[in-house]
Amino acid sequence: MSTESPLILVVRPANAPTQVTGDLRKTTAENLTERRWFERLGQLNTPIQRWRLDDLPAGVELFIKRDDMTGSTLSGNKVRKLEFLMADAIDRGCGAVITCGGVQSNHCRATAVAARQLGLDIHLMLRSDVQDWLPIANGVPDWSAKNPSEVGCEGNLLQDRLMGANVYLVQRTEWYEEKLLPRMKRLAQRIKETSGKDSFLIPVGGSNLAGLFGYITAFQELMEQVSRTGKLYLIPVGGSNLAGLFGYITAFQELMEQVCRTGKSYLIPVGGSNLAGLFGYITAFQELMEQVCRTGKLYLIPVGGSNLAGLFGYITAFQELMEQGVLDRFDDLVLTVGSGGTTCGLCVANYLTGSKIKIHAVAICDDAAYFHRHINATLQEIGLTDVRSEDIVDIIEGYKGRGYALSTKKELEFVANIAQTSGIILDPVYTGKATMGLLNELRTNQSRFHGNRILFLHTGGIFGLYDGRMTSILKDGMRHVTDRVHDWWNPDDDPPFP
Repeated sequence: MSTESPLILVVRPANAPTQVTGDLRKTTAENLTERRWFERLGQLNTPIQRWRLDDLPAGVELFIKRDDMTGSTLSGNKVRKLEFLMADAIDRGCGAVITCGGVQSNHCRATAVAARQLGLDIHLMLRSDVQDWLPIANGVPDWSAKNPSEVGCEGNLLQDRLMGANVYLVQRTEWYEEKLLPRMKRLAQRIKETSGKDSFLIPVGGSNLAGLFGYITAFQELMEQVSRTGKLYLIPVGGSNLAGLFGYITAFQELMEQVCRTGKSYLIPVGGSNLAGLFGYITAFQELMEQVCRTGKLYLIPVGGSNLAGLFGYITAFQELMEQGVLDRFDDLVLTVGSGGTTCGLCVANYLTGSKIKIHAVAICDDAAYFHRHINATLQEIGLTDVRSEDIVDIIEGYKGRGYALSTKKELEFVANIAQTSGIILDPVYTGKATMGLLNELRTNQSRFHGNRILFLHTGGIFGLYDGRMTSILKDGMRHVTDRVHDWWNPDDDPPFP
C-alpha cells in the first residue's frame, strides 16, 4: 500500500504565518488537532548577508539569504519542505519513503539523509543515461556487461549510497506523472508485499502542498528579519558582532542587579579571569581587527586557527551549550582534537563556570603530551596559572590509526556503517576516528567517563569524504549494505526489490 503526498493536503505548520487566509485556513483549523505536521530537520533561521559581487550597477545593493546553510548534509532549500513531508510520513505510519529525481538530485540526497535519520527505509528512482553505468562499444551499449553499481559514488550519489538507499536507475526521458509515478506505486506495492511496510510517495523536488509550507514558513522568517527596521539587517554567523556582544553585556548587568538585590557577594577570581572578564578581551580583539582592517596589514592565522583569538570561538560555544541545558543533561563531553584550539576553548569555559562535565578529546594526531603542552601554554597566556591541562581534559590516545588524514579499511567501513544505521555522516580524518575511539572506550574502559549521559561534539568535515577514498568501500567492501543500485531500465519489468 502506498501513501502518496496528496494533491490537496490540509496542513498547518507549527507557526503558520498570519498571511494564510481563505479556505485553506478554515480547513487547517478543522484538522489541526489529530495530526503531527512538523519534524525539525534544518538549522534555522538562516542569515541574510550582503553579497559583494563585482560589476554591480551603480546604486544596487545585493543581499543573499543563506539557505545553503540549513545543514551540512541536508543543505539547501529541500530541507524546509522535508520538515513537513517527513512529519506527514511518520504520522501516516509509513516505514519507507519513495521519491525520484536526476542521478545527482539534491532533493533525493536530502530525502535519503532525512529518512535515515528518522529510521525510515529510502528508495530513490534516479533518471540517468545508459552511458552512466553501461560499457559503450562503437556507440552501442553492451548490455551483457551491465553493472548498475558502475554509476559511481561521486557527488550526491556518495551520500545516497552512504545512507544505504535503494537506488533504481531509470531512463532520463521518463516524466513524473506519465511514467515515474505509476512505477513508484508499483514499487510501493512490492515493498508492502515483501516487508509489510507502507510507503510514502514524494514527488519530484518534494513540490506539493505539504512541501509548500516549508517556504511559507521561510517567507515568515524572511519578513521577521526585514520588518524590524524596514531594512535588511546583516547577521554574521552565530550573531557574533558588536551588537550581539551587548546581549552578554546586558546579561552581566542583570547579574549585577540580582547580586545587589539579594545582598549576596559576587566572587571575582585572581586577575578577573572568568567568563565575564573575558568580554574585556573580546572587545579588545574587535578593536584589534578594526585596526588591522584600516592598516591593510596581513593577519597570520596558525594551524587550525588555534590561538588566543580562535580560543574565544569555543568559549562562546560553551555558552551556547549552557543555554541548551547541557550542564544539567550530560555528564561527559567528547570531541576530536587535532590542533587543540577547540578543546582548549571548551576546557577553559568548563573550568571557569565550575561545570562538573568531564571533557574527553580523542587525539587523531600527535599524542597526549603534545596537546597538554599546547593547552598549558594557553592557560598561562590568559592568566589561568592555578590549573593545568591534565586536570581539565582527558586526552584519549590510540585512535590515530595510520596517522593524520590516513585511513584504514576498517575506519572507512565504520564511517559507512554509522551513516547507514543512523543517518549521521562522519568524516574520515577527525570525527570518524573520534567516534570509533568513543565507542571502543565505552566498551573496554567505561570507568574513565564521569557518567552515562554522554554528548559527542560533531565538528564537521564532510568534504573530506569526497576525495574518492570511500568508493572502494561502498562498491566492494560493504556491498551488502551500500551497493543497492538496481537496473530498472525497462518500465515493463517488475520492480527489482528486494
